[in-house]
Amino acid sequence: MSHAADVDALIVGAGPVGLYAAYYAGFRGQTVAVMDSLPEIGGQVCAMYPEKLIYDIAGFPAVRGRDLIAGLAAQAGRYEPRYLLGEEARALAYEGGAPVVTTSSGLRVRARFVVVTGGIGTFTPRPLTALAAFAGRGLAYFVPRPQEYRDKDVVIVGGGDSAFDWALTLSPLARSVTVVHRRATFRAHEGLVRQVARLGVPVITNAELVAAAGGGWIEAVDVLRKPGGPVTRIKAQAVVAALGFTADIGALESWGLDVAERRLVVDTAMATNLGRVYAAGDITEYPGKVRLIAVGFGEAATAVNNAVAALDPGTPLFPGHSSDQAAGGLAVQAA
Repeated sequence: MSHAADVDALIVGAGPVGLYAAYYAGFRGQTVAVMDSLPEIGGQVCAMYPEKLIYDIAGFPAVRGRDLIAGLAAQAGRYEPRYLLGEEARALAYEGGAPVVTTSSGLRVRARFVVVTGGIGTFTPRPLTALAAFAGRGLAYFVPRPQEYRDKDVVIVGGGDSAFDWALTLSPLARSVTVVHRRATFRAHEGLVRQVARLGVPVITNAELVAAAGGGWIEAVDVLRKPGGPVTRIKAQAVVAALGFTADIGALESWGLDVAERRLVVDTAMATNLGRVYAAGDITEYPGKVRLIAVGFGEAATAVNNAVAALDPGTPLFPGHSSDQAAGGLAVQAA
């Protein structure tokens, strides 16, 4: 077992919220390490949909996933965070009150405080069981390269934001796009649903895919109209199953963190039930939680500010706006 680093702030998760937390901790004058189980920064954005347009980032009518991550990395980069990639956070202990996180390879990182934003383990797509035999042969669970769907007939399964995001992304490329959802109502944002409707994309509700036809590759899918309705065959060379993902948070549970429905319970300071351990982003849970990247950015700043103020009582909770900061220096802090 080797000792990797001593830092002020350890950010667990290198997705959008983790990168913003790294920036903000640097802005607060903290040395930073960012740990993630994936081999590159960007989290699920880069792993699953780097080319997808994201519509709910403030100030950007639309921004591609990879461009958002590049901008966040550049923003954090001015403070030179240390990246520990391909390292899954496994164990948590305390030395002299300071949290020490041990990774899957045995690296130990001691920090003054930890902010968990994800990056704990693997995330697994919920399977489309009826078409499991066509995995990799027309059935996909995410779309890293939308151009591969050009001039294809695509069926998207799901009723959440991802399903309708993919419908918007693939419609200009594909020959046809059809959305199939098992319910009459959607989890997706109403604005996304309206955008897809304006494009004329067929949306089949109260239905599910029950089979696929084809030799080496999907050629058509069978859609069952529920309850007990007819089965309709739809021409398709590609199926995108946007059914959501389950995350492996077994390591977090072993830390002794308060977990509710696979998410970390936090207070208004983004503090968990463990000393010096905070959380931000989709992994958090509290009354009224809204799961948007934009919300996660605010939570990251809240976590870092509260952690710094708790460790250094003479330091103000709010250090001033970044626009007040002198070039290369911190904002002036009132005593």
